[in-house]
Amino acid sequence: MDRPRVGREGRTFPHLAITRKTVTALADRFPAVPPDLPEHPDYPRILGVFNDATGALRARDVCEALDHELLSKNIEGTRAKLKRLVKLDILTGVDVGSFTRKQ
Repeated sequence: MDRPRVGREGRTFPHLAITRKTVTALADRFPAVPPDLPEHPDYPRILGVFNDATGALRARDVCEALDHELLSKNIEGTRAKLKRLVKLDILTGVDVGSFTRKQ
């Protein structure tokens, strides 16, 4: 069990023990070494969507999660990014058009 931290003045800092517990619990959800992602700001956000997902997602679902307009050009662009993440061995295709985080 975590002990409360004690500062120089003898004060305890129980919030540090809580923060440590939270951070270590979240660390299990992310890969130990971040993968080499393409240089586009959507890729880390896409991975964040998959970290929160409980099942397979389609490109349309990812667009909604990223607050992109549901236009065909945005959905197709997201689908291309998802396929690129499959080629990088980060995601896997479950069914035609459905993707999930590689275990």
